[in-house]
Amino acid sequence: PGGGAALRLSSTRGAQEGINKPVIDRIIRVDHAGEYGANRIYAGQMAVLGRSSVGPVIQQMWNQEKDHLKKFNELMVAYRVRPTVLLPFWNVAGFVLGAGSALLGKKGAMACTVAVEESISEHYNNQIRTLLEEDPEKYKELLQVIKQFRDDEQEHHDIGLEHDAEATPAYSVLKTAIQLGCKAAIFLSERI
Repeated sequence: PGGGAALRLSSTRGAQEGINKPVIDRIIRVDHAGEYGANRIYAGQMAVLGRSSVGPVIQQMWNQEKDHLKKFNELMVAYRVRPTVLLPFWNVAGFVLGAGSALLGKKGAMACTVAVEESISEHYNNQIRTLLEEDPEKYKELLQVIKQFRDDEQEHHDIGLEHDAEATPAYSVLKTAIQLGCKAAIFLSERI
């Protein structure tokens, strides 16, 4: 009744009201694409290293990424955001990156994990700043999701370091190349 009822962001109808739609569309679209790509990277790593000693570690991180993707699938419906048209490309590119890094061995797979998760953590931090500047109350649910996923990605980054990522031959070159790819993927997935 009256004019001051609080919106529940978790409701489908309420999710659309009073938001900065272009900002939210970009955030949800790119995060969905990123979690989709992460799933494909871990699938590629598991295809190569799934039966190795590091397989259970990769599987644990992949399981979290599956949960992240599921949540962004739900948010896409709730906020009526279309996915990036680049999903078929990220499907292949993610798997190739995962399998390719795993072919370098455990350290190569972990170097890929460190590079990707560092990029994603930084990206999530930028989104958190944007939403805090917009309206922390209005975007409370989305902020909670992004903060939790950022923390998970940082944990994956740290796991990669604990599993000798930095001992990969040409680590800094590999990390830089992967992070440039991540930045390009983020830029394109926000817009296309």
